[in-house]
Amino acid sequence: MTSHQTVILGRGRHSDPSKGACVMELASMLAGERFSDHPRAVCPVIGRYLRALNDGLDDERRQDLYALAAAVVGTAAGRRERSRRRAQCRRRNLELRSTSSRADRFFAALLRDEAAEACASAFLEAERYDEAITFASELIGADPHAELLSGAAERVVQEPGG
Repeated sequence: MTSHQTVILGRGRHSDPSKGACVMELASMLAGERFSDHPRAVCPVIGRYLRALNDGLDDERRQDLYALAAAVVGTAAGRRERSRRRAQCRRRNLELRSTSSRADRFFAALLRDEAAEACASAFLEAERYDEAITFASELIGADPHAELLSGAAERVVQEPGG
């Protein structure tokens, strides 16, 4: 039986954990919810960012998202907090793309509330993977230097109660 301790992170949606999980599906498992890439316990803005990051990373780097799956549980918040997080994504996206010739292409995306995906895409295009994970911890409101978010997936499986 596949559990949150043994599931392998993969691209896209999965029908059940035995076939793998994206970072948000893992978060749904950790939250005790039904298996879904849109867990209720996770802020939708953070979910959009992490789904885009999950799908854009290679198989090896994607495993660094294990710890973030645990950290995002409980981030669901009201409209004000979601707006603040979207604004963070917009600002970071514009910073990352300020020297890009494709900046105009993504301006419309920002207006369509796709700031989280555009931001993740900007990090991936710039191959700034560690910064992308640190930014995720900023969205969550966690200490970006906390040991849990250091990218060491092994620590998650050592959590008590798992």
